Amino acid sequence: MANSWQVVPISEITIPAERSEKPIAGKIYRQIGVRLWGEGAYERESIDGSNTQYAFFSRVEKDDIVVNKIWARNGSVAVVPEKLAGCFVSSEFPIFTPLRDRLAPRWFHWITKTRDFWNQCDEKSRGTSGKNRIRPEQFLKIEIPLPPLAEQQRIVARVDELARRVEEARGLRRAAMVETEAIVHRASSFILDEQNWKIENLEDVIAESPRNGLAPQQKAEQGGRRMLRINAVSSSPTRIVDMNACKLVDVADKVAQPFVLQNDDVFIVRYNGDINRVAKAAIFKSDQESDMVYPDKLIRLRANKEKVSPDYLVFALGSQRVRAQIEELGKTTAGQIGISGADAKSFQIPVPPLADQHRIVAYLDGLQAKVDELRRLQAATQKELDALMPSILAKAFAGEL
Repeated sequence: MANSWQVVPISEITIPAERSEKPIAGKIYRQIGVRLWGEGAYERESIDGSNTQYAFFSRVEKDDIVVNKIWARNGSVAVVPEKLAGCFVSSEFPIFTPLRDRLAPRWFHWITKTRDFWNQCDEKSRGTSGKNRIRPEQFLKIEIPLPPLAEQQRIVARVDELARRVEEARGLRRAAMVETEAIVHRASSFILDEQNWKIENLEDVIAESPRNGLAPQQKAEQGGRRMLRINAVSSSPTRIVDMNACKLVDVADKVAQPFVLQNDDVFIVRYNGDINRVAKAAIFKSDQESDMVYPDKLIRLRANKEKVSPDYLVFALGSQRVRAQIEELGKTTAGQIGISGADAKSFQIPVPPLADQHRIVAYLDGLQAKVDELRRLQAATQKELDALMPSILAKAFAGEL
């Protein structure tokens, strides 16, 4: 911190705001809350004056400092923006008005986003009534760096500009994420839906009828057999069954046997509240014998490998033609949207020659690998962006901007 700057208690640069009024039945009061960790104030639900337990409300004005007594220890302190002026808070939210000739409200706004400020709020909250509330007189003892007003305004302008650029970068990153997620979908749609491949009913390219999974079984206390959960398919981030999404159940071997997973089994989601996940497909891959079973929330498909590659079948089930069929089924269903084995057999899928199926799988898998790498790079970028504002604020309040 710059040695030339004063460090002053909040009591020297604010005064308590006194704008309390008794709630009136029939009058609607706009209320505000304060988010944790310096995320600012927000408008809550409005309330009729007859529906509050509090004897008084206090009105806030632009640039007031609002303190959440209970959660100040977690950074729940905010400067009121203009759009929330005229809202009300209860007695659990003491209000302070900055002395404008000494403190720029925007300077304090950025102060509320710093770890040093949160730590002081936490320290001043301890040992009060056993509930860790911060008392107003303790809040006023918190000390902050305070350069001359002109210097505050200069630094605030610089921080605001940098914050704007960081937010722009976040916006570009979000747009890039949307584009990235759409790449495989667009490529799949072009290859599967726009190439005039032969169309066949699913029942003509599978080796046996679709089969629902095992009915719910009692959870095993010890040992037991692994059973997939529905999200092993519905939420799998790849076209492969997520083997981490499973549970242990008690089930006799004879009962379990028809439902044991085999390499290249394809599963589709039987029902879901989200239509986009109904009939979502994933494939089980293993070069070892498995004892795992699948639940009745999934339907198993076994491909006739002389006609269709199991790996290709997963992509084909995501084609626009199949999704359109699911949408039609969803129009006649309320709540959970479900499909039957008979529905699945009627799905019409594009069926290129086997050699083309293998080529398509290799291409789309390669594309997916590149998209996954882009996702990893974007995640790293997000971490860098998240670290940027704390770094900027540290420099700002150290007098280095």
